[in-house]
Amino acid sequence: MRLKLTIAYDGRPYNGWQSQACGNTVQDFLLRALQEVAKQPVKLQGSGRTDTGVHALGQIAHFDPPAEISMNPFNWVPALNTKLPATIRIMACEEVAEDFHSRFSATGKIYHYDICTDPVLPPLKAGLAWHLPRLLDASALDQALALFTGRHDFHAFAAYRGNETPDMDWHRTIHRADLEARADGYRITYVGDGFLYKMVRLLTGAAVHAAQGRMGMEDLAALLDQPPRLPRGKAPNCAPADGLYLQEVLYGKSP
Repeated sequence: MRLKLTIAYDGRPYNGWQSQACGNTVQDFLLRALQEVAKQPVKLQGSGRTDTGVHALGQIAHFDPPAEISMNPFNWVPALNTKLPATIRIMACEEVAEDFHSRFSATGKIYHYDICTDPVLPPLKAGLAWHLPRLLDASALDQALALFTGRHDFHAFAAYRGNETPDMDWHRTIHRADLEARADGYRITYVGDGFLYKMVRLLTGAAVHAAQGRMGMEDLAALLDQPPRLPRGKAPNCAPADGLYLQEVLYGKSP
């Protein structure tokens, strides 16, 4: 049996998703919970990494429970949640095909990014939104986001992990980059077939830079589709992790 988990978490207390020696990542807490329930180590594969401080509403992971455990998928939810801190929750568990892979079966992802423009950041929003009390031109922000849609080389909007190769493909397709006005600011929603390391934060930071009049739209557009071997520049501003949420991982359908 292969089980698919839908996981939500507040990223503030954790060193990201990916398991690390420090043991303070979301995956580390899940692995310990799985071992407590299964009484033996269990491998867990996530759909992708989120950085320190980044949140998730619909992170996906899969695991194969030991053959001797006959617990049905529904019962894994409370069994794991009782072993997890309140800031990590299993929202759903379902049986999937044996060839399902949380990462390689994904057809796209949806992220959203929250910006608070109130003069004072409410304390219950601390770490959950980017506080930008300065004047922000919403029309310019929308115009900047429109530049990102379509298939592009996003080399200038990616950070390096240190494992890049000369033949690495930096192309991704952004199907939508929507701006929504909210009572306390804005929400940007990105729908794409995949995202590079820190790509959403770099896209958001650059779009805000343009919306604040700190760079021209032509300069922003020129950062797209640069030859990796002849880079002309990098995104000028990386948005903080605070406002970023992995909203959904898409499977079996076009984003």
